[in-house]
Amino acid sequence: MRLCITIVIIAALLSTSYAQAQISDGVVRIGVLNDQSSLYADAAGPGSVIAAQMAVEDFGPVGPGIKVEVVSADHQNKPDIGSGIVRRWLDVGGVDAIVDLPNSGVALAINEIVRGTKQALLASSTASSDLTGKVCSPNTVQWTFDTWSIANATVKSVVERGGSSWFFLTADYAFGYALERDAAAAIAANGGKVVGSVHHPIATSDFSSFLLQAQASNAKVVGLANAGGDTITAIKQAAEFGIPQGGQSLAALLVFISDINSIGLQTAQGLLFTAAFYWELNDGTREWSRRFAAHNNGKMPTMNHAGVYSSILAYLAAVEATNSDDGPVVVAKMKEGPIQDKLFGRVVVRADGRATHAMYLFRAKKPEESKGAWDYYRLINTIPADQAFRPLDQGGCALVQK
Repeated sequence: MRLCITIVIIAALLSTSYAQAQISDGVVRIGVLNDQSSLYADAAGPGSVIAAQMAVEDFGPVGPGIKVEVVSADHQNKPDIGSGIVRRWLDVGGVDAIVDLPNSGVALAINEIVRGTKQALLASSTASSDLTGKVCSPNTVQWTFDTWSIANATVKSVVERGGSSWFFLTADYAFGYALERDAAAAIAANGGKVVGSVHHPIATSDFSSFLLQAQASNAKVVGLANAGGDTITAIKQAAEFGIPQGGQSLAALLVFISDINSIGLQTAQGLLFTAAFYWELNDGTREWSRRFAAHNNGKMPTMNHAGVYSSILAYLAAVEATNSDDGPVVVAKMKEGPIQDKLFGRVVVRADGRATHAMYLFRAKKPEESKGAWDYYRLINTIPADQAFRPLDQGGCALVQK
């Protein structure tokens, strides 16, 4: 009997030792990197840290003796600051996976830092479709949406409703350029045309000169290729300039529920947009969202928050399955088969790192349609995963087999 007990104890010790040998330093450390203080703070910011902590708590342990920790930092929408944070995390911070990353300029810089390392990049709030296109990496998964997915469904719907000519107000950095490019391609594919565009600084407080150019263009649609605080400001000031009243439609290509909450339904009503998540889609999204809101001062989650939560759950499942926190190994495991996710449904991570799932076309409700706080969206159409994202062979990703 003593011999049997001794063998069992030795086996348990060897098992624990093996697990810790595979998991660097016995800790799976997840770094949430985002804008915590500026124009993207409501869409991601502190809420993403809450979502990450919820994912870690809900998943539980990934192995015997292995801890999972969450750290966070503010990249201030500056690639140099974000890059400095990530280098410290990788060199001395023991961070194994970096998540969130709203601001494509920051994300594209960090994608290159992480490439070739043992870390994983879960770009759950990054928009630029280049991340799973020409600069794809075996270390990177792009989870929630991208410029191709949010542009195509919205453009198709707006053009079908008579919006055949467009003028863009575009954020002057990588995200804005990618969104305008992907939207312009969709406009041409649907028989419309782009009559002009103007690039505005990120976090600008005065859109007057840009809106005057949009008015003078006589375009039927003013396309907002921006996000967060810039979208909010542009929509509010467009209403003050009388642009919707003058017959031009606004098409906000990237909209978060936090934006609609800030703008108000009186101004936002009728706005068409595409999103990956809404808190009232089904029982699962409602249950999780209410738990999230209880930790977030009553504010419902954006699709970025949902993306942080779900991408971390998928990452931790792959860590557990491989008994490893080696980034490329974990990402390869995430690509092996469908993931059943309670917020996004059936998710498939493709060879290029693009996580595919259903997307949704929404319309902002009229004030009288809303039944209460955060009841802002009306579902217009569900776009299946095989139509929602750019075809695998069209992105130029070197990881895709020809």
